[in-house]
Amino acid sequence: MSTATPAPTTERLREHARRTLAGRQDAVLGLSHALHADPELAYEEHRAARRIADLAEGAGFDVTREAYGLPTAFRATAGSGDLVIGICAEYDALPGIGHACGHNVNGAAAVSAALALAPLADELGITVALLGTPAEEAGGGKVDLLNAGAFDDVAAAMMVHAAPQDAVGMSSLAISSLDVSYTGVTAHAAAMPHRGVNAADALMIAQVAIAAHRQQMIPGAVVSGVVTSAGEAANVIPGRATASYDCRAGSSEELAGLKARIRACFEAGALATGAELALETVGHDYADLRQDLAMGEAYRAAAQALGRTVPASDPGLRGGSTDMGNVSHLVPTIHPMIGYDCGDAIMHNPEFTRYGTTPAADRAVLDGGLAMAWTAITLATDAAQRRRLLADVAGRRR
Repeated sequence: MSTATPAPTTERLREHARRTLAGRQDAVLGLSHALHADPELAYEEHRAARRIADLAEGAGFDVTREAYGLPTAFRATAGSGDLVIGICAEYDALPGIGHACGHNVNGAAAVSAALALAPLADELGITVALLGTPAEEAGGGKVDLLNAGAFDDVAAAMMVHAAPQDAVGMSSLAISSLDVSYTGVTAHAAAMPHRGVNAADALMIAQVAIAAHRQQMIPGAVVSGVVTSAGEAANVIPGRATASYDCRAGSSEELAGLKARIRACFEAGALATGAELALETVGHDYADLRQDLAMGEAYRAAAQALGRTVPASDPGLRGGSTDMGNVSHLVPTIHPMIGYDCGDAIMHNPEFTRYGTTPAADRAVLDGGLAMAWTAITLATDAAQRRRLLADVAGRRR
């Protein structure tokens, strides 16, 4: 990407976006704190969706609530240009530990970007589309929105994600979540063990089979799980056992092969014991994240201009998993990490939750939003990037 000094017009647009966001600062930080104080789980984020939709509507956006068949999704738009910039707002929390993944920061940063861009939409020839995307932590709301056509007209999709440090360009693992249950026959463990079919043994055999398979797993694959029930008394042969498992791999193609092998491991437990197996995929499978290099460099330049240190990540470096990966397979996408000091806390940990409304987290909301807005300005004013993105949309319509 060119390192030449931006044209004065671009500087003016950026400064306009900065001033606009400064005028909305109290509202977006208040939103972040409100989301943090009132966590809601996947597909249940009614108050979060209403808070964001109300704020956008009050700022003049055209808001569609309960969009795409999801009660906690929305679409808020400003402008009518042919270049549609999709900004994804996440706002679901984790069971028991609230916003331990920082989605209050993610959602408020998305709103910051949309608010900063809205007054410039007509001049830039863009449509700002703020998309409320529920259920990232479980279920995959963005996949629901993809299937409903929410991204069909989107030329570039973006969001930032809270993290202990800034990063851009990294990938993520494809994931499939499974609910496992074995049904056997309950019996007295001493008096009539031969009359029982031990469901816990079926699950144990499956776990051993999975452990044995780890040596042959494709590099980067991860299988993790927890037993959620396996009997209640030592003198009763368990007639039911259940577990939840995640399978992850470097790509959707690799994930399909891994799932087939792990399924066979669970089937082995049923075959060996005579228990009946029920295996159910939970929510949608998430694809690996494929970030757009040009968009990523534009974001990195914008964030660094705001005084942040943003190392370029190795695309082979993979973090967790996100349904933004599914979006990235259809639409040019970025999903940079926006960092703030959280001590030694790690994500998905109660300690991380406690840092979500600190001054550093508030700065992440504002910097992440403004960096996305400046990225959108670059995409809209760079003729080559604009042509590329519009050509991609046109190609999807053929």
